[in-house]
Amino acid sequence: MDISIHTSFLPHDDPDASVAFYRDALGFEVRSDVGQGKMRWITVGPVGRPDTSILLAPPAADPGVTETERRTIAEMMAKGTYGWILLATPDLDGTFEKVRSADAEVVQEPTEQPYGIRDCAFRDPAGNLIRIQELR
Repeated sequence: MDISIHTSFLPHDDPDASVAFYRDALGFEVRSDVGQGKMRWITVGPVGRPDTSILLAPPAADPGVTETERRTIAEMMAKGTYGWILLATPDLDGTFEKVRSADAEVVQEPTEQPYGIRDCAFRDPAGNLIRIQELR
């Protein structure tokens, strides 16, 4: 069996702010942007890596989500506890400085973790936790 992870999902509540973060702070390319207003589905990914993407999507757009669930999702996004992703780079310090210089919310500066990795963390404009791990 040959299965890969092609696209992960993160919610957004301000598509323009999310595009700016992923394109300008992280250096990702915008691969598609469909919809209008806040109901936009935006695919971004690292330049030169078309096999890996993140779909930025409006939360709770599924018609099966109840109003109570929509409120819960909105509350979790506001607290920054709804979505997160783990990225990796060989240049953690350079990446950290680039993202920080774009005025991203720093959650954790580069830190050597007791479980053997070195990483940092930011929040994107929707409150998603973006952890970036150093490749060794």
